Amino acid sequence: MRHEINKETEKELFFHNYARLPLAVTHGEGVYLFSSDGTRYLDMISGIGVNALGYDDKRIVEAITRQAKKIIHASNLFMLEPQFRLAEKLLDISGMSKVFFANSGAEAVEAAIKLSRKWASLSGNNDKREVLSLSNCFHGRTYGAMSLTAKAAYTDGFEPLLPATGSIGFNDIDDLEAKISDTTAAVFIEFVQGEGGVHRISPGFVNSLKRLREKHNFLLVADEIQAGCGRTGKFFSYMHFDLSPDLVCLAKPLGGGLPLSAVIGGEKVMDVFTAGNHGTTFGGNPVACAAGLALIDAIYDDNLMERAAGTGEWIQAALQKLASKHRQILEIRQYGLMIGTTVNREASYYVQEALKKQVLINATSKNVIRLLPPLTTTLEEAQQCIDCLDEIFTEET
Repeated sequence: MRHEINKETEKELFFHNYARLPLAVTHGEGVYLFSSDGTRYLDMISGIGVNALGYDDKRIVEAITRQAKKIIHASNLFMLEPQFRLAEKLLDISGMSKVFFANSGAEAVEAAIKLSRKWASLSGNNDKREVLSLSNCFHGRTYGAMSLTAKAAYTDGFEPLLPATGSIGFNDIDDLEAKISDTTAAVFIEFVQGEGGVHRISPGFVNSLKRLREKHNFLLVADEIQAGCGRTGKFFSYMHFDLSPDLVCLAKPLGGGLPLSAVIGGEKVMDVFTAGNHGTTFGGNPVACAAGLALIDAIYDDNLMERAAGTGEWIQAALQKLASKHRQILEIRQYGLMIGTTVNREASYYVQEALKKQVLINATSKNVIRLLPPLTTTLEEAQQCIDCLDEIFTEET
């Protein structure tokens, strides 16, 4: 029996995990998605930061097709060329030492938690087990990642959480000083928080973190799952600071739309994992790695980091002009093409109103309109989004 693709049959077929938009998508072209009735929608979400090149990029499609014709899966019992080539690129970009490939951001975080605990167990301090994160963060929905995220909306009913985890107040230097100690194994940080409303870590907090790492010898783990691959104007968001993490978690756009993530480690952790400590059946899939190679080449060939910075600044300036006209806008935060606009009501209202005007935006942290457009977005396409928001704010008043 074939079901109609609509909200009613979604309730019949699926666990109720998602608050899906009432939109049946059939295909995408450039920065646009098309619905089953042929309507075209400007996508300023890009698969929640996944589709960095938009849709139907020929380089990604050709890389996937070429590799799929050779071999789709062989497992990590074998050495696969696309894995080797992608690992080389990531190590060259980061200046780090080793790579582990997985399938999703949450899996990358889980691997980094395990590696941190294993590294700490080799330190000689049996009490060095605590893994900390920052308030208002988001690291994923598997148990370890959820324990670091530690928001009631994600954790209620799923307790007990992973032991020896805790939270430091975001940009709270006093709290950082109070909670870091010789029992700290690792601190996980999004240098730009995405789900938390697009907030950047402060330089003062980073400086204190660097000093405390020297004193207490813990691992600094950069969660670049949403902010990585050029979105903030540099390949990794931590590169905006004078700081080198010990581990980097990367995902979302890395596979060009296919499931792929990576944990990249520096010299401090390069020999911690041994055979059998951790693994994955599908991680580092050759087709996904081939797509990842094409993605990274495109980012550099098309100067997309520079474009992200320039287009993001243009959008911020346009939003500031809207803020001078519309009292609903309270604050604008922009880091490349990660843009958060705080408004004076639940942002889900604007998501629904923009959908009626064939523009896709996102709401996060209750009252933040989040834009994560493809890095390929033109100023004309960005203007279409600005015009849409202007109309909604005007109609609302």
